[in-house]
Order: sequence, then C-alpha cells, then structure tokens
Amino acid sequence: MEGDDSHHRADGDDEVLAHTRRWLEEAVIGLHLCPFASSVYEREQVRCVVERHAAFEGVVERTLDEAARLLETPDDEVATTLVICPDAMESFEVFLDGAATIRYALEASGTDAYLQIATFHPDYRFQGTEPNELGNYTNRAPYPVYHVLRESHVTEAVESHPNPDAIPEDNIERLESMGREAVERMWRQWQPGGEGMPDNLSSTE
Repeated sequence: MEGDDSHHRADGDDEVLAHTRRWLEEAVIGLHLCPFASSVYEREQVRCVVERHAAFEGVVERTLDEAARLLETPDDEVATTLVICPDAMESFEVFLDGAATIRYALEASGTDAYLQIATFHPDYRFQGTEPNELGNYTNRAPYPVYHVLRESHVTEAVESHPNPDAIPEDNIERLESMGREAVERMWRQWQPGGEGMPDNLSSTE
C-alpha cells in the first residue's frame, strides 16, 4: 500500500506539537480520560515526534523505529512515545490497517511482550458505535497518533487502579455530562486552525 487519501496539512511541526500537547493537557489529562497520563507527562517522560512521511509504509516503519528506540531507552528518561502523523492516515480505516501492521510486526519480533500500541485519530470510532456517539471522543485527537507504551507500565498502572474496567464507562459518562455542544466545541479547539497554543511547546525529536 503506497499511501491513503490524506491531504497534506500546512501545519508546521511546532503547530502540530502545540495542538497535540493542548489535547493531552486539556482532554487526556484535564478530563482524566487516562488517569495514568499525568505523572509521566509532568515528569517530561513523554516523547512526541512528528512523522512527515505521507506513505503508509513510511509511517509504519517510523513507528517501529520509535518502538525499538523506546526499548533501548531507560524508562526513567522516556516512558512512552507518541508518533504523530499529520500528513498520512487520514482515512480511519487505513489508520487501523497501519495499527494492525505495527502490532503484527511487534508480535513477529517478540517485542509485543514489552510494548503495546494504542491509537488516536480525528475520526476515531469504536467498533459497534455510531460516528456521532460521544464515547468516540475519548480516542479522538487532532491528528492520527500511534501511541507506543511499555507493557510493564500498563500492567503497573492497571494493578494500581481501584477499578480499571470502569474507566471507559466513566469517561463516556463524563463527556455526556458535559453535553454534546461543549464536547464538540472543546475538541474543535485542538484541530488544525483552532485558537490558542500552549506556551511550553517543545519537540522531543
């Protein structure tokens, strides 16, 4: 597969990082969509990289390179990595194909015992849901993102949480309590062209 139906975005890398960090700070952490994210983010252990390759294979290769790099890096330096793809994977179906390809490669190499992939996308849709359901916003990001996590950190976080199985339902209830208008308005702020940028923007490239 040489590519998808992506439209090349005009956003520079700094702008891409700014939108992504604002989403992390205000949604993922601010709304407690991931109760495990704040500690590593505050310790500056989240590596955010912008991958400008527009082809499917290039994005997959970069994500696998970042997975290898994460394994080689002490976890007190980098806990997790976000591979942000502003120029590729605009189609959600193609994006999911990319995630499946990355996971297959990790399994084939045996590194799936140490790493896992989470996914975020502007058009994220959980299986069995309608596109406009608010629950889908829990995994909607300004750009397609492949999130590379250490399996040991995931296990530790889940074991330390009093009720990890309730997190998805709690997130949906939180968004529903905000109301559709507020949720959609909030998410639009982080889209390309949205207003406002965090002051502490920096690349960990």
